[in-house]
Amino acid sequence: MKTLKTTSFSIILSIFAVTIAVAQTTAPPKLDVPYVPTRQVVVDAMLDLAKVTNKDVVYDLGCGDGRIVITAAKKYGATGKGIDINPERIAEAKQNAKAADVTGRVEFEVGNMFETDFSKASVVTLYLLPSVNMKLRPKLLRELKPGTRIVSHAFDMGDWEPEKTIEVDGAKIYFWTVPEKK
Repeated sequence: MKTLKTTSFSIILSIFAVTIAVAQTTAPPKLDVPYVPTRQVVVDAMLDLAKVTNKDVVYDLGCGDGRIVITAAKKYGATGKGIDINPERIAEAKQNAKAADVTGRVEFEVGNMFETDFSKASVVTLYLLPSVNMKLRPKLLRELKPGTRIVSHAFDMGDWEPEKTIEVDGAKIYFWTVPEKK
């Protein structure tokens, strides 16, 4: 009888361990920022403030459903890349790009923005939290070429004074240009 109890307990323990392992591999990614889509009027103002053209490469860090990069491609003829840690958002962004007929101009990638190379960008857009902007700032200044434009919806970058701040439909938008390296 004791062997049966031990065997049953071992089986239950094994099932529990496998269940935990599967849950850990399929758990949603830890997000630094909740997903809140940028309203289209704000997207338009961000891209306008950055003076996006068909020569630009727009990177959206934490791209969500892809609307900023898609709008840059559709409205201005820019190319672009969206990075998001959430695979569901990337799948949605790819569907939205297909629906907008811009798949040849944009790409979307599941990735961590702190581990992604975005040095090819001429414009970087953000809608992150202040703490994430501050953590990201050294990487932006280190990796981006001088003259690259950075536009942030809602949140600044601490003591790095924006060159311009505008308000659109109740939302603040901040603009910086990456300075020459010292």
